[in-house]
Amino acid sequence: MSTYRTIAAPTTAQYRVLGSRHLGYAYPVREEDEVKGLIDALWKEHHNATHVCYAWRLGWDYGRYRINDDGEPSGTAGKPIFGQIQSAELTNILIAVVRYYGGTKLGTGGLIDAYKTTAKLCIDEASIEVLPVKDRYKLSFGYADMPAIMKVLKDMDMEKNAMITEADCMIDFNLLMTHADALLKAAEDWPTAALEHLGRT
Repeated sequence: MSTYRTIAAPTTAQYRVLGSRHLGYAYPVREEDEVKGLIDALWKEHHNATHVCYAWRLGWDYGRYRINDDGEPSGTAGKPIFGQIQSAELTNILIAVVRYYGGTKLGTGGLIDAYKTTAKLCIDEASIEVLPVKDRYKLSFGYADMPAIMKVLKDMDMEKNAMITEADCMIDFNLLMTHADALLKAAEDWPTAALEHLGRT
């Protein structure tokens, strides 16, 4: 798997049923820490809301996810939201649905349909991006090897995160996963270099 699907920018949607208002918000996210801040901001904006339910999925391998019913009957909110994320084959995404109760109970089926529909409307509004999977590396090397190393990395279209250029140099960078073998082969010709793989993104 060398690519993954996500949304390019936040979107919103609204769905009404039997007086209840469901406001949907979809966000591109990269780390779990971002989720809490976004949910807190929604509660601050909608402090009179009945529920803020959500689901998210993270990782190039689609491996991390969480659902939250926020007091709704189990399986009636977070799960149908997550089902829409799965159906659209998306990752690095948070979808939250703010509910204002309208006075008429929707029942289990009605709740599932309302949260599912609101999440789908958010996705329908989104621009979908297919992004390449990248490896993150830390490379330590002597100053004398810098010209040769930087030429190779630039030829591979590396994405620099941080760099130290002193007697002992260091560069933290991202590189397309498809360049991994070529990078390892090139590193064999850098006598002062130490390459460390920091994960994938």
